[in-house]
Amino acid sequence: MSKWALRSVLLIAILAAPAAYSEVLAPAPEDSAAGTLLGNYLSGRVARQNHDTDAAAEFYTKALEADPENEAILEQAFLLEAAAGHWNRATKLANDLVKIEPSHRFAQFLLGIDAFKRGDYKKADTHFAAARQGPIADLTSTLARAWVLEADGKHSEAFEMLDTLSNADWAQYYQRYHRALIADVAGRHRLADKSYDEAFKRSPTTLRIADAYARHAVNRNQKNLAIATLKMHMAKTAPHPLTEGLLEEIEKGGKPELIAQNPTDGLAEVFYGIGDAVAGEGGLDMGVVYLKFALLLKPDFPLAQIALAEAYSTANKYDAEIAAFDAIPQSSPLWVNVQIQKAFALNSLKRVDEAKNLLHDIIDNNPGDIRPLDALGNIMRANERYDEALKYYDQAVALVDKPAKRDWALFYSRGVCNERLKNWPGAEADFNKALELNPDESLVLNYLGYSWVDQGMNLKQAMDYIRKAVSLKPDDGYYVDSLGWAYYRLGNLPDAVEYLERAVELRPDDPIINDHLGDAYWRVGRKLEAKYQWQQSLSLEPEDDLRKQLNAKIASGLEETSVTKSASGTVDAKQKSSQ
Repeated sequence: MSKWALRSVLLIAILAAPAAYSEVLAPAPEDSAAGTLLGNYLSGRVARQNHDTDAAAEFYTKALEADPENEAILEQAFLLEAAAGHWNRATKLANDLVKIEPSHRFAQFLLGIDAFKRGDYKKADTHFAAARQGPIADLTSTLARAWVLEADGKHSEAFEMLDTLSNADWAQYYQRYHRALIADVAGRHRLADKSYDEAFKRSPTTLRIADAYARHAVNRNQKNLAIATLKMHMAKTAPHPLTEGLLEEIEKGGKPELIAQNPTDGLAEVFYGIGDAVAGEGGLDMGVVYLKFALLLKPDFPLAQIALAEAYSTANKYDAEIAAFDAIPQSSPLWVNVQIQKAFALNSLKRVDEAKNLLHDIIDNNPGDIRPLDALGNIMRANERYDEALKYYDQAVALVDKPAKRDWALFYSRGVCNERLKNWPGAEADFNKALELNPDESLVLNYLGYSWVDQGMNLKQAMDYIRKAVSLKPDDGYYVDSLGWAYYRLGNLPDAVEYLERAVELRPDDPIINDHLGDAYWRVGRKLEAKYQWQQSLSLEPEDDLRKQLNAKIASGLEETSVTKSASGTVDAKQKSSQ
């Protein structure tokens, strides 16, 4: 499947979302209810912008009670009730909505799911058929109708329905995958063999396809094929607990269940797969509704819960993220990963000690697992508790028998802690080890090169490292700033100005980068521009130490104050940490 083709279609679908996503309020009626209507509507908008789905749904429902004929509020209330999982209310609103807008895709999808769950396949098909409104809706509608036909025992018609999908690569990916799933459920095992083989050959790095193919193979008594499939997938991708757990289970003689054991599982897979893709491309509201539909069909669906949690995390709804994680049972092979992600969510809520205690429990129950130690180190490092972070990184490194490329981040993270704790020999050794494992890692190249420049060490190699980091990521404002500031520290002011101006273009909201450009301007005699840049930095809410330096520079310039002469060391450290 063409990743970029699918991304383009998803972005178009997000931009062409229902009208409720660009809300329009009809003029409020001039009566005593108008204030309540407007207040609830505006409160709902604010709650929705903050991704507070439950509160937004409540406000819009109250607004709708005050103005039941308002189509925009009806649509928004429906979408929010669906996103909140309030299915009785959402279904009622969906029925009202399709009377006004018969092709409303989300309303028709929900009504189709409702009919499907009741076994009314004819009505389900009618609703899904009415939802064909844009490429993603058409894809969803066609896949859903194929599963309805399969549920109704119309196997051949189900496959014929899949054949009507677009020939575009992104649509054919879903066609191949669901053809294989339907063939398994229908008992068409040879067709399933062929379909899985084709799907896997075209998408060997896709976790869900490798997982489904391996499960199919072992249930067809083809254990060796199942193992070979998983190993081939794992050789091409980063480690994943699902494939690792599945491989171990199969090697021990287990026969894990098929991904779709029945049409309900298959229909849930439709909404999960598309919802995860849409949310991943930035369509959080749409993605959440799709994922909620998947969970309505299949409440015990850990991957859908994780995708939902990730969507909430992107929206900074950490309480909702934690609630989604808490719905995943401890028996899931994803349990440790889920608890680690939950710890990061707790950290985002400033509940650091809770996160620490949670990860300690995971460490105690999984003494040989590096992941919770690494996570705890990262959380402590993010909170500038470097002594504690270093302890956890040391424990994690001790568990690494033969460091591999994937371990570079562990040594890099420990190096940062050593550098902050003024143990430069230890830090330098860790950074060099990280580069030995991954020579093209821009983060390490920039940090080590910048640190050398800061200390006046290995200047030629330092500049080579920073330039390489910039060449690897030319649009990364932090790396461009590092190069500009390195030129500044070495006295090459023309190049310093050039790169620092570019860095500010890339990261105009960063106070440190703006401060650096101000310093460079001052040194080349552009003093008015320098003061403007320092004032700009001051407006970006810098930390207290930088704020003091900026005020001194604005008042007296660089030459006239000892505070500013010693400022660069502090700012350098902050610049490195900002990455």
